Amino acid sequence: REMCVMQATPTTRRRPLQVQCCSVFAPISNPSECPWGQKAFAGYLGDNKAAWKQYDATFTAKEYEGPKLEILLDQGSEDPYLNDKQLLPENLANACSNNKQINLNFRMQQGYDHGYFFIMSFMEDHFNFMAKHIC
Repeated sequence: REMCVMQATPTTRRRPLQVQCCSVFAPISNPSECPWGQKAFAGYLGDNKAAWKQYDATFTAKEYEGPKLEILLDQGSEDPYLNDKQLLPENLANACSNNKQINLNFRMQQGYDHGYFFIMSFMEDHFNFMAKHIC
């Protein structure tokens, strides 16, 4: 799920006509700043934190200059990973709000966690979003 956000802005920067939109559920939005992301990036990319930025959606959103990018992000308000500061969608929302090329529709879904029922409750919205922007 988070791969979409983590790859959409870097991929669009390298190949601007290939990515028009992205939809995600509860993504790890700023992996350079959360424990899970720091562990993964250190393991895959080493300790050079500057190298991590090209794979971090929040940093790439700040620098993105490609064609207009539409993003739908749903997050459950009762997600334990949100409360543990592992996901940091607010950082991505802030980065996108400062970039006129990215339109982020960030929807905090009250009462939902990180599970199956959360995703299934909003899956149709994501299919419709993708159909609107791709078809």
